[in-house]
Amino acid sequence: MLRRTLLAASASDRMRQMVVSAPYTRDVVARYVAGEDAAAAVEATRRLQASGLAVSLDYLGEDTTSQEHAAAVADEYVTLLGRLGAGGLSQDGGAEVSVKPTAVGLHLPEHGEKTAAAHIERICVAARAAGTTVTVDMEDHTHVDATLRIVRDLRGDYPDLGCVIQSQLRRSAADCRALAYVGSRVRLCKGAYDPPPEEAFGSRAEVDRSYARCLRILMAGAGYPMLATHDPRLIRIIAAQAVLTGRGTGFEYQMLYGIRPAEQLRLAATGAKVRVYLPYGSDWYAYLVRRLAERPANLAFFLRSLASRR
Repeated sequence: MLRRTLLAASASDRMRQMVVSAPYTRDVVARYVAGEDAAAAVEATRRLQASGLAVSLDYLGEDTTSQEHAAAVADEYVTLLGRLGAGGLSQDGGAEVSVKPTAVGLHLPEHGEKTAAAHIERICVAARAAGTTVTVDMEDHTHVDATLRIVRDLRGDYPDLGCVIQSQLRRSAADCRALAYVGSRVRLCKGAYDPPPEEAFGSRAEVDRSYARCLRILMAGAGYPMLATHDPRLIRIIAAQAVLTGRGTGFEYQMLYGIRPAEQLRLAATGAKVRVYLPYGSDWYAYLVRRLAERPANLAFFLRSLASRR
């Protein structure tokens, strides 16, 4: 119930205004968001890489409703990738970018899918020039088919284009089987949206079991699994699967910026590749509330921080 309440709050303009305008919100947000501009994101990337971690940068924002805004988001990514390349941070995928299709036009009433695909291709061109890759984020369940079409169509020219599968969706094991081919990069996460029961598993245990099924498919397949979880039990299962399949370092762990940083460093110290999902930008509200919904224990920290008077 708390998770659903938080997910509903993530779409509420009234709650957005209340939280954004609250005293000391900025200090709390800084734990989970690198900053409001590319300069802050690049500096955070430099710090994380110095600790032995890889990075996937996300320019926050979604559900764009104008052609101009969609183009501006794509421009931001192109500029960011130029800065990462110039700073030597993006070589060999050390820092890549993650892009939400709705941020670059998928929601537009006319030609949304075509617009999003064109902007993502622009970003792929910039990523290739910078020596790195792009991963296309997965959003609400209603966007899955369009997102996978965009990835499939662009992979002809950009075979290293990554995509995301959410284990909460009932279809995801089949999607993983279809995507577990040579060269395919797939990020597996649990999911941070609220699909209807006919589309998604309802309990945390069911979502976890689905995640375990999906990761076994990906680890046994020929692609490159990017396994996004903070769950200690699932991390143990991933490590066991790496041994059973003989993958060695042919996969990576992924975790969110600000969540379990000590575990990120511990895994990296074992020789595993660990990538931190690093968001930046001023449009952080929906992202942050969905993170609280994924891990409601963070809610108490957030509320205490808002109420503090340091």
